[in-house]
Amino acid sequence: MDSKAFIQLALSFDEANEQPHFEKTSFRVNKKIFATLDLTKLSASLKLKEVDQSVFCNFNAENIYPANGAWGKQGWTVFEIKNLNLEMIKDALTLSYCNVAPMLRTAVVTHI
Repeated sequence: MDSKAFIQLALSFDEANEQPHFEKTSFRVNKKIFATLDLTKLSASLKLKEVDQSVFCNFNAENIYPANGAWGKQGWTVFEIKNLNLEMIKDALTLSYCNVAPMLRTAVVTHI
């Protein structure tokens, strides 16, 4: 996956918007970040629940791993998007979005 496809996908969620976040780009809903994108490294950080983080990391530990320190313990998970396919990223982004936007979750699920 490339950065253009990631951005398109992240912005496809209801009420998602793009904003700068330090040296990265963030994707937010309800003013909360559900993903960041590092254009230099072509990696994204997504907010997952512990069990989901574990599943994704066990599936592909080379390209999916917890963020450093306390961020990783809070569920933030790094995805090396340049080495992953669209379906993998789509699944992870959907979970991350639903974790951050629980009030909008029903709207997302009913559209699938």
